[in-house]
Amino acid sequence: MNIFATKRAGEPARLAFQLSPVAAGCAVFLSVFAGSAYAQSTAQDNTTTTTSATSSVATQPNSAEQAAAAAEPTPAGATATVQPGVATVQVTGIRRGIEAAISIKKNSTSIVEAVSAEDIGKLPDQSVAESISRLPGVTAQRSRSTGRAADISVRGLAPSFNGTLLNGREMASTGNARSPEFDLFPAELMGSIVIYKTPDASVVGQGLASTIDLRTVQPLDFGKRTVAVSYKKTRLGVKHPDGLPEGDGKRATLSYIDQFANRTIGVAVGFTRYEETGGGQTTFNSWGTAEMDFNGGKVKTPGGFGYDTVVDSQERDGAFASLQFRPNKNFKSTVDLFYSAGETGQKKTGFEGGVAYNGGGAYELPHVLSAATVSNGVATSGTLSNWKGVVRNHSEGSEDDLKTIGWNTELKVADWTTSADLTWSKATKLASRYETTAGLAGRAQDTLRYTNFNGANVTEVKYTPGSNYADASVARLTDVMGWSGGEASPQAGYLAQPYVEDTVKAVRLTAKRDIEWGPLVAAGFGFNHTSRDKARTGDEGRLVIKGGAGPYAAATMPGAVVAAAGSSGFNVLSWDPRGSLGSVYELAQKVDADIYNKYWDVSERINTAYLMGDLDGELFGLNYRGNVGVQAIHTNQRGGGYVVDRSRCTGNTAATCPAQRTSDGESYWDVLPSLNMSFDLNNEQMVRLGLAKVVSRANLDDLRAGSGFGISSTGVPILTGSSGNPKLEPFRAKAFDLSYEKYFGNKGYVSAAVFYKKLDTYILRVPRVFDYAPFVTPTTPLPLTGPYAGSTVGLLNQPVNGDGGSLKGFELAVNIPFSMLTQYLDGFGVMVNHSDTKSSVNLPESGFANVNGDMTSIPLPGLSRKVSNLRLYYEKNGFQIAAAARKRSSFLGQVSDFQDNAQLTFISGETTVDLQASYEIQSGWLKGVSLYAQAQNWTNEPFLEFTTDERNPSNRRDYGRTYHFGATYKF
Repeated sequence: MNIFATKRAGEPARLAFQLSPVAAGCAVFLSVFAGSAYAQSTAQDNTTTTTSATSSVATQPNSAEQAAAAAEPTPAGATATVQPGVATVQVTGIRRGIEAAISIKKNSTSIVEAVSAEDIGKLPDQSVAESISRLPGVTAQRSRSTGRAADISVRGLAPSFNGTLLNGREMASTGNARSPEFDLFPAELMGSIVIYKTPDASVVGQGLASTIDLRTVQPLDFGKRTVAVSYKKTRLGVKHPDGLPEGDGKRATLSYIDQFANRTIGVAVGFTRYEETGGGQTTFNSWGTAEMDFNGGKVKTPGGFGYDTVVDSQERDGAFASLQFRPNKNFKSTVDLFYSAGETGQKKTGFEGGVAYNGGGAYELPHVLSAATVSNGVATSGTLSNWKGVVRNHSEGSEDDLKTIGWNTELKVADWTTSADLTWSKATKLASRYETTAGLAGRAQDTLRYTNFNGANVTEVKYTPGSNYADASVARLTDVMGWSGGEASPQAGYLAQPYVEDTVKAVRLTAKRDIEWGPLVAAGFGFNHTSRDKARTGDEGRLVIKGGAGPYAAATMPGAVVAAAGSSGFNVLSWDPRGSLGSVYELAQKVDADIYNKYWDVSERINTAYLMGDLDGELFGLNYRGNVGVQAIHTNQRGGGYVVDRSRCTGNTAATCPAQRTSDGESYWDVLPSLNMSFDLNNEQMVRLGLAKVVSRANLDDLRAGSGFGISSTGVPILTGSSGNPKLEPFRAKAFDLSYEKYFGNKGYVSAAVFYKKLDTYILRVPRVFDYAPFVTPTTPLPLTGPYAGSTVGLLNQPVNGDGGSLKGFELAVNIPFSMLTQYLDGFGVMVNHSDTKSSVNLPESGFANVNGDMTSIPLPGLSRKVSNLRLYYEKNGFQIAAAARKRSSFLGQVSDFQDNAQLTFISGETTVDLQASYEIQSGWLKGVSLYAQAQNWTNEPFLEFTTDERNPSNRRDYGRTYHFGATYKF
């Protein structure tokens, strides 16, 4: 089933694990014991082991970027230069990826985490987000639509606080956030990923929480030609708790790396394509509980309900290319290209209706409860009359496109190493949202019977409509509820087509040389200019029945089939509304204040100059290395939009709701010092210290200039409105990090870290005094009474830089092979980490535009108090087996609402379990072939949203398991 948008036409079993600080401490102790065993075995071994995951360079890199380059894998079979009599052991697969990542972490002067490919085109997990979500202090929010890891939070801060780079460069994005979604980056095209938890001055585009640098492979870092192809089949929605149909998919990848002209020219290309149609998912949306009149009193009943069966689909084509030219040791030029284009779709078939609450339309009468069974003030069952239900057949989809080109040239002149870097990145996204309604036309009413309600179990109530909504004569396409006002403005559905376009251009010049000046051993400086232009436009409007006679016009669903309405227990009619504009519906284009508020544009011009020195010295008898530097950033920003006088907005057309174009802007400076120091405690132990000032810029839609205003309908008469804020400055913070790390070569490590962030500012929406005089016309009504009578001065609710608070926590991590304990466990290993984060930030609910819940204050968005990860693996004789679990506690997450706006919602804590196994043929004519199988969401973990009580979810979505089966051939 292809459901893409196009520009052209009972509780499941739960498997959880507990990781307390005490347990983690025991694991650290165990690892120290392992270190002793490791040291003894090393002392007795006369051979030298080299791995394909590390470089043999003699000098230690001074940054995570250099460390990553040093750790780029040499493909199996490459020729290595070794001394006579020295044995070489080839490390591949899981251990290869682990050891390369450890090398990056160990050799960096900043505090970083890293993921490296286990082989060409093979990250440890199916996606970039899943791979990095297993790192210490990092966690992922699953996508509400697919159930897969999507948004990344680092150290308790929302995803928008991360800076995301591709090969060290900023990119365009297709959403309101600055950084692109991780779904745009197929895992097969990534060579490594580095997360900077502490910044250094040379990294441009940093985030307040972290900077995530995605890196493709560089061909001259490989020893010889390598070609890898893979093909995979997927089954989705397996063992769904409601027994819904399964989905399927396929994925193909090709990677080619080669060197020419005596290794002076290197070429790397990669292509991937995948298609998936998801299995059926069931969702339930609770309207909570409320009271109704019954027999002269009040009784408690459900508020209402919504059931859906959801099927997702996606396609993506991804490609990268890297061309390197290095004729000598003094010159290197690299051109990187990245392309990702995809289509996503989601088909919803469902049914909704109110119980105590009315559906909100002009055609539904006040509900009357009868034949109720009452127990302790709770109507456990009852029948409603004057009731209407709605059959929903919605289709949502999008086409996105990301293109990025980077060109970097390095030139060594005398003692100086200089570089010039150019970036061009463009992203576009065209979305479509068809919403269609079916049921009884106009003011015709129905009945509803409900049972099995105990006052709280809203997810378990049984509903039975009086009519059969699987009957084509009952479920007709029409304006069921009168949601757009009734007879004067019929709405049998809705269509929205938002379009986002973002362009980023940048140029960077740097220079660096070795010096001898006290502890400074090298000094570098640079300048970066970034130009960004982003806009959101689109069309939307009411769908009306084509050729319909009057507001109650109705049509039969074309091509309808009978389908389940989620987990409701009854069936409804289902159809595909795509392409129905012009055949079934006509579009009545709609423009009002809320829609104008979605149209905006933002431009930024950011100049960054930096100065950084590399440190190498001795302090208190301890050798140390690191860096110290400062960035000076000047930002010039401008936001545009539309101002709407709501009193003049008498309809929903451009003529009846006039708008005035407006724009404003601001310029400001940020000076960001940073210090990173790594103290050598001997025996491969080190203590790292990081101090820095950091910033994260506001989401781009918060910088829009548009607003809508009118006289307040409650309280004192006064002009009120809401808008973005083009003068908004960044989130700002001071950061302190301290980390202890013990390494066992590149085989494993244990670490313990503490961190503290002082959030100096936090962006909140608050009302401020504002003079609307520039936007008031002679026909604009002003307050007639009260202290603001006749005044154009009122209140404007907009995002501002408010006060922040503090964030602190600790992280524990163990990553060791069990062969360090005993050779009887050779091949086995474990990666386990735990983080605990606390925040003093308590934010007013009124400071955010769209919060799902009824509270006066909210916690820090994105913050899970506890996050734990466990990965057990076995790798030997070609076999690779791994089991991984990711656990996070409840948090305030972000989803998209039915109007394409970002909404904050509470998401229940969860534990997801993934399994994988593979075998690589070791000899014969099939050598280089690997067969593998993977299972995701093994325990069928649901996605649960709630408002105030986690025990009573307001929205539930089940996904079932996902199975992958495939083969890879490398030669």
